[in-house]
Amino acid sequence: MTQPTSPDTLSSNPGFIHNPDFQPTPLIDSLAYWKSGVRELKSFRGHTQEIWSVSFSPDGLTLASGGNDRFIRIWDIETGRLLRSLRGHTLTVREVKHSPDGQMIASASEDRTIRLWNPQTGESLRLLFTRYDHGVTSISFSPDGLMLARAGQNKDIKIWEVTTGTELMTLLGKDQYDHNWSVCTAFCPDGIHLVAGTDVGKIKIYEVLPSGEEKIVHNGHWRDDADDESTENRGFYVDDQGGFQKPMEYWIGALTFTPDGGTMISGSRDCTIKFWDMPTMEERRTLKGHSAWVRNLLVTQDGQVLISASDDGTVKMWDIQTGRQFRTIRSHNGPVRGITLSSDGKYLATAGNDRIITLWEGGE
Repeated sequence: MTQPTSPDTLSSNPGFIHNPDFQPTPLIDSLAYWKSGVRELKSFRGHTQEIWSVSFSPDGLTLASGGNDRFIRIWDIETGRLLRSLRGHTLTVREVKHSPDGQMIASASEDRTIRLWNPQTGESLRLLFTRYDHGVTSISFSPDGLMLARAGQNKDIKIWEVTTGTELMTLLGKDQYDHNWSVCTAFCPDGIHLVAGTDVGKIKIYEVLPSGEEKIVHNGHWRDDADDESTENRGFYVDDQGGFQKPMEYWIGALTFTPDGGTMISGSRDCTIKFWDMPTMEERRTLKGHSAWVRNLLVTQDGQVLISASDDGTVKMWDIQTGRQFRTIRSHNGPVRGITLSSDGKYLATAGNDRIITLWEGGE
């Protein structure tokens, strides 16, 4: 494995990512809670096509979802009732996320735009796009909620100031010949750095403020195989009409962090989940258990449990300390791509290609 470049520029900065003094909010012991049991509470039905993403509001009262039917739908958790459907996108909605304060929902679409919504009224607040942009596949709020980053079917990462809609910067790698897509992105818990995953499985770390500079390029999930020169392995195979035929086998499907920022976790089309020490990007562990593309990852607030969703139709729970899988949820018919936890850690929502959102509770 190729070692990351320029780690010294990161490790010399004691504020970079890892916070050894981090103290999680005392909520529940998530490992004990989800190990002791899991039960289905209710289902939310209303989407007419596959669902890509779900997001709990920070107050835990509502849930937002989006998918192929182009609507963002807002649900009442208590009753399961559809509160409103937000119309605006013209193509598949790939991701929905609440801002940290819950006052806004951001939605990312293959129609090349990001829309910001008022979740209480359904009003469209702002449209974020650039003239020559491509489909948006991933968005991430900074921890303070002031910035929003997007990744998609292009090589760059763009960052906007949320309150004004001003485009703050474009993050580009130092290799001008690298035209692979940055398809997945996540802000680091320090709010200063950002990680991006590419369609060929590589992982990049940028310093957002103040420089906007690429700090690390790591091979990540990508492997230097003997037949790697073929376009089919390097990325999408493109036919004569410009149509995309097959995604690259190491494509990054999800990125997340432990709350203290000491570990970054990635999931890939290679069916594996990898743990990386930060800021060195030293690979600590590889988890194997899924049999298809790992599409989504999240970590509980106390940093004890990793939850993963996959095209194999399952949601799995892992003990972060040991790397052991302790629970598999099978309820959806087809790929599962959306997962979200309530802020108190007691409820999990899952969504997939069967057009159903399911709410789960742990405990005995």
